[in-house]
Amino acid sequence: MLGSLRRALVSLGGKYVRGVTSVAPAPSAEVLAAELVSECDALLAAGKRINWVFLGAPGVGKGTYATRISKLMKIPHISAGDLVRDEIKRGTPLGAQMAEITSKGQLLPDAIILDILKGRVQRGVEEGERGFLLDGFPRTAHQAEALKHFAEVQQALNLGLREEILVEKCCARRVCRDCGRGFNVADINYPGDPPIVMPPLLPTGTGCEGKMEQRADDTEPVVRARLQVYKEHAGPVEEFYKTQGKLTDFEIQGGIPETLPRLLTTILEIVRATPK
Repeated sequence: MLGSLRRALVSLGGKYVRGVTSVAPAPSAEVLAAELVSECDALLAAGKRINWVFLGAPGVGKGTYATRISKLMKIPHISAGDLVRDEIKRGTPLGAQMAEITSKGQLLPDAIILDILKGRVQRGVEEGERGFLLDGFPRTAHQAEALKHFAEVQQALNLGLREEILVEKCCARRVCRDCGRGFNVADINYPGDPPIVMPPLLPTGTGCEGKMEQRADDTEPVVRARLQVYKEHAGPVEEFYKTQGKLTDFEIQGGIPETLPRLLTTILEIVRATPK
């Protein structure tokens, strides 16, 4: 019995000292980040591409985490939503058409999204980018199938969060009108098992104070409509990647400080298992 306990602790990175058991603390986000950089460097040095997608409902934090993770993986973060919003902001005829559709909480036609995204991916290949971390796409099984024709995805990470928290987070999103940096004014504290605590992400000390704006489509009726549309299409997309052995589910249970180390650990396990 005692020998089994010793062996179990060692396998967890702990130790057994003169009858006293202890478990080593989990690695910090900084340590995990350094390990991820090293593992991705090895993949890139072997000539591999790193093409990942982050799946999840609107407001789950795909962009927030993709921005951080993509820097460590040394690949660009491509947000389908940002590509669309940039087109709308530039006031093009296509942008006006997209604005009318998204203001109602509806999905954009596949042909529009695919055309914009394909151009961005191909431009990256021409410029020597070694992959991408894509968020906000694909949202339908048809989109996932179409994506295969110009970019082979190696891994899909599916982020999950309780719906009421998603609604609150979406309605609290803010963007700096000058630099485009995103913030969130929601102060979330939901009871449960486990309880979910997410402090606001405010612009204090960033120079963005007083410049924050709310997206026109981040109102509760539109957010709930977007979530309903998402739920109708999410299952087939998840199944598309699951049948290929490429889907990993990850449930968010707290704010960035609590979530990032868990997320890094999950991603490290996937990258380490990727053939070099």
